[in-house]
Amino acid sequence: MPQTSPLTPVRTLTETAAEDLVHGICFKTGPPRLLGAELEWLVVDAERPYRPLPPDRLTAAHDAARALPLRSRFTVEPGGQLELSSPPAASLGQCLADLQADLTAVRAALLERGLLLRGLGHDPRPFARRLLTAPRYEAMEAYFDRTGPAGRTMMRSSASVQVCVDAGHEEPGPLGHVRRWRLAHLLGAVLVAAFANSPGRGPYAGRRCARQAVWDDLDPHRVLAPPLDVPPREAWTRHALDTEVMCIRSDGDGPWPVPRGLTFRDWLRSGGPRPPTAEDLDYHLTTLFPPVRPRGHLELRMIDAQPGDHGWVVPVAVVHALFDDPEAAGTAYRTTKALADAYGPHPAPRNPLWRAAARHGLADPQLRSAATVCFRAAAEALPRLGAPAAAVDAVADFTERYVLRGRCPADDPHDLVPGKEARA
Repeated sequence: MPQTSPLTPVRTLTETAAEDLVHGICFKTGPPRLLGAELEWLVVDAERPYRPLPPDRLTAAHDAARALPLRSRFTVEPGGQLELSSPPAASLGQCLADLQADLTAVRAALLERGLLLRGLGHDPRPFARRLLTAPRYEAMEAYFDRTGPAGRTMMRSSASVQVCVDAGHEEPGPLGHVRRWRLAHLLGAVLVAAFANSPGRGPYAGRRCARQAVWDDLDPHRVLAPPLDVPPREAWTRHALDTEVMCIRSDGDGPWPVPRGLTFRDWLRSGGPRPPTAEDLDYHLTTLFPPVRPRGHLELRMIDAQPGDHGWVVPVAVVHALFDDPEAAGTAYRTTKALADAYGPHPAPRNPLWRAAARHGLADPQLRSAATVCFRAAAEALPRLGAPAAAVDAVADFTERYVLRGRCPADDPHDLVPGKEARA
């Protein structure tokens, strides 16, 4: 059979067909069974972590990690950040074990080259050159440059812990997809505040979660949540098709066009500069960056990368408990809804509550109070869910060290600025 380039249009779309596709793939409902996590890390010199790494050392580190027999999917972010994405796991214990085994292997390979992984939401080192030069990233940078420098900062200098949970049951209830979709957004500000780990500098000075402040400065429609008072499938489908196309993929090695003001719906209706395909729609969905992204499951994207070798375990365990235990889910929903109602219906992340979370972390008394309730509910739920003892202990320690004291990891010193001590 003749070979077809993956970028060659093969299935043109109508507007109705595009709506049906998004409607069908964004929320795949059923009993919550699977859990996953995506961990992004900064790569630093073991002796002088505050110095930017030259591209050749970063590339060598990536090649070493890529050669390992990992269960997780290994990818590289535009600034050279390293990412491990776990396979879907049937339990918290399996998810943590898979990622920990892979991290141990990656850390050993990097240490042989004098390098370490650092969990920090925003890299304070001098601005790095973009390491990836594929047409996707050239187009992405050109698109974001239209609204200022925040896009380059996000691409090159940010790192996160993303937790993925099932969409939930079709039917109403604490584990139903409508409730879980709303909970993800209501809980988001509490997660931003509790896990804030990117103390700001320069234009973001004073923020405990500079990474969230950077997202707040990006193209507004692309990073906003859709309205929560509309059924999730309808809201997301409308939001996705009415967001501007970031770029139009093309065959060959040349640059991809970056149109102005062309939404995907406009593209469907106009058919130009070439008819859009199902593959174009699938790609477009990957260029949307709301705090919660539906990809069949729910991808929570608002948590900073965490410090230490095992700090990432806590947000994964807490999110799992608050979404997959009915009692904890009910407690978290009631607590965060009451808090969000006091701030009005503004969409995340431009809601004043989210901005307070990014600036103050858990020094904000209302966020601290809500986090205390949610973390205690998570701690009670984890044994019911069969969580490993180490994860239960990690959540308890984090709650004592940070949540109950109105602190977050950003309040600790880090070693990416000369003269600073490494945190414990």
